[in-house]
Amino acid sequence: MQIGVNVPNFGPGTDPEMLRQWAQMVEGLGFDLLMVSDHIAVTPDVAEQYPAPFYEPFTTLSWLAGVTRRVRLGTTVLIVGYRHPLLTARMAANLNRLSGGRLVLGVGVGWARQEFEALGVPFRRRGALTDEYLRAMREAWQDTDDYDTGAIPIWVGGNSDAGMRRAVLLGDAWHPLRFTPGWLAEAAGRLKAIADELDRPVPALMPRIALRETPEPVTDPDRLAGVGTIDQIIGDIDRIRLLGAETVVLDPFNGDLTEIRQPERAWRTLAAVAAYHKSQGDR
Repeated sequence: MQIGVNVPNFGPGTDPEMLRQWAQMVEGLGFDLLMVSDHIAVTPDVAEQYPAPFYEPFTTLSWLAGVTRRVRLGTTVLIVGYRHPLLTARMAANLNRLSGGRLVLGVGVGWARQEFEALGVPFRRRGALTDEYLRAMREAWQDTDDYDTGAIPIWVGGNSDAGMRRAVLLGDAWHPLRFTPGWLAEAAGRLKAIADELDRPVPALMPRIALRETPEPVTDPDRLAGVGTIDQIIGDIDRIRLLGAETVVLDPFNGDLTEIRQPERAWRTLAAVAAYHKSQGDR
């Protein structure tokens, strides 16, 4: 199983130098994938969770492609309805080509109602628009003379049955985000049932979990996977691997803005995870 890292591309303290350090740390520790988030208009509902400044993902990943060589680059998740599908198709194809085929396009329908309003996109139609736009992007990429790119994997986010259905119909992988340790096994069963119902292959499993190390074990029944002692974190990752996940993405941002300015704690935890998996022969 491969491991990725969701790098904070927002908030006070985020700047080009910090992003460069994150990218070099992720690649230097041997992780397989570096991902960033997506917002365009930092409306009040967005700022409450992801304050300014916010570095737009295609711009940011294009720059990081030039300061890395091996690590794959992705979005977790790109809000599909925010951009015209032909613009997204063009930017994704160009970035994939310029980076040597390293792009992973994680996508989602979005949640920030005020941001949709600011962009003039109908919030109530976001699911239908996502489906329509994903089909348009895939159709555009068929013109290889124009778009000049290889296959770009699409990971469909969304923990609901609607998200699973979208992953089965339009994605290469299902990309659920931040959940409790026992939830994923049941959800993987639902994913297979939906795929069987639609007579489609089961998409690959590529989850994103939290990452927050604590000095003492976390016993709360609502503990998120990836939160706890290093043994708990590694145990969660191992259980996800046993469910057949091909990649797991670690998300070190847990709402504490001081950790954006001072990422060393997260880096130490990531180093411990990388060392463990290297010792197990997974790297």
